[in-house]
Amino acid sequence: MKNQDKLVKPFLKWAGGKTKILNQICDRFPQELINGQINKYIEGFVGGGAVFLYIAQHYDIQKFLLYDVNPELVLAYQTIKINVDDLIDILDKLETKYLRFNDIEKTQYFYKIRDKFNQEKQIINYKNYDKQWLIRTAELIFLNKTCFNGLFRVNRKGLFNVPFGKHKNPHIFDQSNLINLSKILQKTDIRQGDFQDCKKEVNEQTFVYFDPPYRPLNKTSNFNSYNNNNFDDNEQLRLAQFFKILDKKGAKLMLSNSDPTNEDMLDQFFDEAYSNYNIKRIKAPRFINSKAEKRGEINEILITNY
Repeated sequence: MKNQDKLVKPFLKWAGGKTKILNQICDRFPQELINGQINKYIEGFVGGGAVFLYIAQHYDIQKFLLYDVNPELVLAYQTIKINVDDLIDILDKLETKYLRFNDIEKTQYFYKIRDKFNQEKQIINYKNYDKQWLIRTAELIFLNKTCFNGLFRVNRKGLFNVPFGKHKNPHIFDQSNLINLSKILQKTDIRQGDFQDCKKEVNEQTFVYFDPPYRPLNKTSNFNSYNNNNFDDNEQLRLAQFFKILDKKGAKLMLSNSDPTNEDMLDQFFDEAYSNYNIKRIKAPRFINSKAEKRGEINEILITNY
């Protein structure tokens, strides 16, 4: 097992990221994974990839499959996998330039990059790698590290709309982390697609982890716009039905989500949707809220079929 301080970590700050609760998630891993009986690991919503990265560095898995509907995220992972060295060169120049600016210039530069990122969305070829992927990935990482609260959020047109974050001297990228992430991704298949696309890949020796956009706890906490297709209650129930399908295939399954009972003890949405499975409530820090008084520990749920 590697030194915890030297483990590869997510290259983006991602809303709902699992870094802060990894220990609690690891405590719920299936015994088959620990015993070496699992040879394939799949995620249906990779996001920042904290759980994937932990498993990749602690367990001997033969095949990794990562899915996400967000084309920008998938493009970034694939770029890091294909050409991390040139990406680092671009990021280094971008960071050096940015940190020389005064506060006003930093603000102007952020919005210049954001506008460029959004304008070029229509001309990017998301299917086939070319050098434009390097620039787009660098811009995505830059925006993520300099925007407000480190969010990735888009509007209904799919345009990145998070405002400037006013960070004094943000550390935009970690060179060694990106290099080591690229090494891990060499044995990983990264695909843009719906979570159900993994169905044919799942068998009895597979561990599948689902970390979908969380169900909002209330109307004012509705943040699930990682892409321009909202993941509403119908989507949550579609995922619950798919969970049952994979359970019948003999795979080990884990799913995380918000706990509606934080706000309403009578809201048994997930308890009812996953009534045949094991539901454990864990404590998680809530950092996404813009108001400090609204931040703190809340319950989240972990659902497993074992």
